[in-house]
Amino acid sequence: MKIVLAYSGGLDTSVILGWLKETYNCEIITFAADIGQEEELDGLAEKARATGASEHYTIDLVEEFAADFIYPMLRANTLYEGQYHLGTSIARPLIAKAQVELARKVGATHVGHGATGKGNDQVRFELTYSALAPELQVITPWRIAAFRARFPGRSEMIAYCKEKGINVEASAKKPYSMDRNLLHISYEAGILEDAWFNAHTADNKDMFKLSSDPEDAPAAAEYVELEFEQGDCVAVNGTRMSPADAFKALNKLGGKHGVGRVDMVENRFVGMKSRGIYETPGGSIILKAHRALEGLTLDREVMHLRDMLMPRYAEMVYYGFWYAPERECLQAFIDKSQEHVNGTSRVKLYKGNITPCGTKSPETLYNMDWASMEGVKSDYNPDDAGGLIRLNGLRLRARFAAQGGADVASSSKIKKG
Repeated sequence: MKIVLAYSGGLDTSVILGWLKETYNCEIITFAADIGQEEELDGLAEKARATGASEHYTIDLVEEFAADFIYPMLRANTLYEGQYHLGTSIARPLIAKAQVELARKVGATHVGHGATGKGNDQVRFELTYSALAPELQVITPWRIAAFRARFPGRSEMIAYCKEKGINVEASAKKPYSMDRNLLHISYEAGILEDAWFNAHTADNKDMFKLSSDPEDAPAAAEYVELEFEQGDCVAVNGTRMSPADAFKALNKLGGKHGVGRVDMVENRFVGMKSRGIYETPGGSIILKAHRALEGLTLDREVMHLRDMLMPRYAEMVYYGFWYAPERECLQAFIDKSQEHVNGTSRVKLYKGNITPCGTKSPETLYNMDWASMEGVKSDYNPDDAGGLIRLNGLRLRARFAAQGGADVASSSKIKKG
């Protein structure tokens, strides 16, 4: 029996690593995905080996994360339930993919993760295992009764780590859980489980890592220009960048001006509601700028169809169906829709706000002559609108004649003068 364990070095996975070693007395290889969490990776290898791992791998996935996961998702302007940028959701398929690749490389028989039995991540990890490596066995300690009996709460886990000499001081002191990557930081659980708790007061400013409080942001606005090719941001303020570098630059700019904060109660796939607080400065800027450029370049019916399908696409990502055929089919449509989304979008950042301030494109569908109200001659003939209106009004007139027309709740109060 050989296990590759997804490992962060936090309280949960530190305890899980020690418990798995004690319980199964097998070889355990720990694995961490570098997806832009930065300082959270420091010292992981030494800590894992001291806790019982025979080997540790930290795999750099930052550019792959940005180019092959975040960017395809952003082409659809994807938001779950209208707010969540899916920063954690989109990372899990990549982490699980790299995990099964490592498992095959080292000849492991099992893969394991530290996701709780109440959350979405257990689903995301294991649906990816099913799609990519169904032959691997899965160990999920939080769904093993003996593990839950041994560790019913954080205090027992902290005591175990103290007994074993495992350093989890930083993790134990936080009154909430935090997940960071290139796209965002999420905060949940602990004190945040009370939906009425105000995490945005002066006393709680230290919780936020990527963005300043909008009230403390600079008094002067800052303008940023984003260049897009086929729906992907390829340059910031005239400097071409890789997808990951674009995110790093925009996270810094957006964080400075306090943009991209979300506090919401969302619907988990497992059935319950949960509260999450998110910082997504760079992703928020790209989405807003991208949407503005689509106004110039995307056909009306394609845009409306894509917008209608976006919530379903967001569900696929949130629920963990990244490697499902329906997501792949929908991605093909989304990518096709972006072929002509080329150009530049300018936005203003100011105290938590992102305001589009201009767009330009060599493939614009916007015709100033057609749209002008200044009497400019063009191919558009206002007389044609009469026929359009008569045809679209035909069924309304038929309804009025045969059925009495629309329901009207009340009569308007008409006064002369």
